[in-house]
Amino acid sequence: MFSKHPKGLIAAALANLGERFGFYTMMAILVLFLQAKFGLNGKDAGLIYSTFYFSIYILALVGGIIADKTRNYKGTIMTGIILMAVGYLILAIPTETPVVEKTLMLALTCFGLLVIAFGNGLFKGNLQALVGQMYDNPQYSSMRDSGFSLFYMFINVGAIFAPFAAIGIRSWWLGTFGYNYDADLPALCHGQLGGTLSDVARDNFHTLADKASSAPITDYTAFAGDYLNVFTTGFHYAFGIAIIAMLISLIIYVVNKRNFPDPSQKAKAAAGEITEMSAQEVRQRILALFAVFGVVIFFWFSFHQNGLTLTFFAKEYTDLNMFGMPITAEIFQSMNPFFVVALTPLIMAIFAWQRRRGAEPSTPKKIAIGMGIAALGFVVMAVGSYFSHLPLHSEIIEAGTSPIKVTPWLLAITYFILTVAELYISPLGISFVSKVAPPKYQGIMQGGWLGATAIGNQLLFIGAVLYEAIPIWLTWSIFVIACSISMITMLVMLKWLERVAK
Repeated sequence: MFSKHPKGLIAAALANLGERFGFYTMMAILVLFLQAKFGLNGKDAGLIYSTFYFSIYILALVGGIIADKTRNYKGTIMTGIILMAVGYLILAIPTETPVVEKTLMLALTCFGLLVIAFGNGLFKGNLQALVGQMYDNPQYSSMRDSGFSLFYMFINVGAIFAPFAAIGIRSWWLGTFGYNYDADLPALCHGQLGGTLSDVARDNFHTLADKASSAPITDYTAFAGDYLNVFTTGFHYAFGIAIIAMLISLIIYVVNKRNFPDPSQKAKAAAGEITEMSAQEVRQRILALFAVFGVVIFFWFSFHQNGLTLTFFAKEYTDLNMFGMPITAEIFQSMNPFFVVALTPLIMAIFAWQRRRGAEPSTPKKIAIGMGIAALGFVVMAVGSYFSHLPLHSEIIEAGTSPIKVTPWLLAITYFILTVAELYISPLGISFVSKVAPPKYQGIMQGGWLGATAIGNQLLFIGAVLYEAIPIWLTWSIFVIACSISMITMLVMLKWLERVAK
């Protein structure tokens, strides 16, 4: 699989694998942690989540600028790994729940997220630029799309197991205190402590609490406080796993550092090439990249709902039983990386088959196809939600739990379709940037791709607002429209983008 690719690809993918394991350990539980720890509603948790996701990607633009200016790409990447470990440490230190100094502790949590985001910004785009340079060698240039697909697949191996690590630690800690996991209980516990439960919700709380506790409950208010404390402490310890993952990533990176190409040397060697490239060509390339950046905003606004509204849906509307076994809301976060790993060889085989026939779509066309596939994924959610007659979010808040639970296969099928879309967009978008960007702007243009992703991620909170305000099927329909707009716009620009990418 790797025989036709540069040797440094495996080492770079392994370094990123460790980072992704840590990152997705956190992302699998982040929004649920914010709600359980601080009693936040979906809109407030969604705002923090979307701002964090925005910061991750916009700071990648800053990281690209820093690396381009200092020409110390490898040092910038290593600094990013260390900063991420520090950020995870801030989140991993257990604090008492229910939180007494809520503003202070929430600010500390957000500071930890900011440190992680800055470290990620130094790391992510610059490592991608480093991988892109490997394929500037004519020997490997024809394999660029396949190389980035392999890179993307390999790093998702870490993301597959990350949610299981978070779930395992949280459930182990609950079991240590004689408690079982229940997705509805944290919100009900906050309602019990705040005295905001309706009579129906209070009855449901008592029923679920009795099932979750191995010992008889005599004081439900005391149970609520203790359950929240144990539940969130398990999450704190799960963040600690991310620290270990970052240390592994750091070791892999340091051991292989000498074997990686140096983008700063490329910039020096390419000086003559940049001089020969006309200003008009440079301008056209940058305009083409910014056009694609603008379009993918709508895709990321929709796709990254997997950690927000799709996670809310898993927690509140989904029957958490699969194959006759209980599952948790976080488990769905492992489906996307699992499908990435499972489907990447198939997608690559399709591209190779098309290449042999001389019918392989251009990279911009693949991106457009991916956006259409993403729209289809949200069609599945919209149709499934509509015909299940799901209640409004306000109605399940009133009752404490949804009276209607849909099959988990609805989310599983959606994640499958969205992953196919992702494989047509994310790795190939990175490949497109590395191919089109003028040599001296490689770092900043990779940061620009991530910056566009940042804007889409900042809009994620709109999904949380819609989720709580309108029928759930209509929320998914908004994402259908957003992905469809992206696809149509890409198709309109297709010939121009293909010409620039030659």
